[in-house]
Amino acid sequence: MAVTMMLAATVPRTRARTNATRCVSEGTQGKTMRLGLPRRGVRARSGAFYDAPGDSRGFTREAMEVVNAVNASMDVRSGPVMPRDGAGGDPFGALLKNRIVFLGHQVDDFNADAVISQLLLLDQQDPTKEIKLFINSPGGSVTAGMGIYDAMQFCRAPVSTVCLGLAASMGAFLLASGEKGRRMSMPNARIMIHQPLGGAQGSAVDIEIQAKEIMYHKANLNRLMAFHTGQKVETIDEDTDRDRYMSPLEAKQYGVIDIVIGGDDAGLKIEGSFTEKLKTKKDYVAWGNESDDGSSSSRFTGKTQDAPLQK
Repeated sequence: MAVTMMLAATVPRTRARTNATRCVSEGTQGKTMRLGLPRRGVRARSGAFYDAPGDSRGFTREAMEVVNAVNASMDVRSGPVMPRDGAGGDPFGALLKNRIVFLGHQVDDFNADAVISQLLLLDQQDPTKEIKLFINSPGGSVTAGMGIYDAMQFCRAPVSTVCLGLAASMGAFLLASGEKGRRMSMPNARIMIHQPLGGAQGSAVDIEIQAKEIMYHKANLNRLMAFHTGQKVETIDEDTDRDRYMSPLEAKQYGVIDIVIGGDDAGLKIEGSFTEKLKTKKDYVAWGNESDDGSSSSRFTGKTQDAPLQK
């Protein structure tokens, strides 16, 4: 997107007033950003700068040089572009060339469109080779996530999933939706599942419509999650009543993933970490599983995890 804020230091001064800066570029037509700048009005369309209506004076040469330099340094793509051999400076393009798609943001319409287009591109190029979807996402829009889900199921190529950092909410759902046997997680990642969240306002009828829509998505997600994990729908419904966090090993036992990268005990084999001091099963107690944690809730009471370093 073309940048106009850099012009403040070089545009000739007029009387101090607050103007609207309208920035319209390809792919963002109609969106208006208003800034309280004591400068004259500037309008940009499709990356080409020109004077605001009613202003007879143009930009200084220095201002245009700043604009051109900023625009030349920015590479904003509206869709997947396969990099040519030797092209550098674009890690996402390099990953795409190696059939790796990275979802590293919250799931919204914009990010979902990017992931979907990349999946379809790679599937069209070679429907027999695996596509790897790396996920580090706190979740987001249900409808946007379902768009990614349908694209994954539509692909003829197998889509494996890998969790790094966090796969929560819709991120966990997409993680579980990968090709069976190819759903993986890094040893120190976290996975969280819960029910859809939302709200409604307006008339009673409008609230009822929105409530029914949320309940539909909840039932649909529970049904699909049960299919991909092998759990019963009733179990999914109960476990997603509140936020349920899982370690990679717990997620594997639950059926969200199939493989913990490095092995089931990989999280305890980090050289130089405090885990080298864990010697007995009693020392290795998961947070929230302590029987004397002082909580009146029985939700987090469970068995102590097995420690591979016990003696």
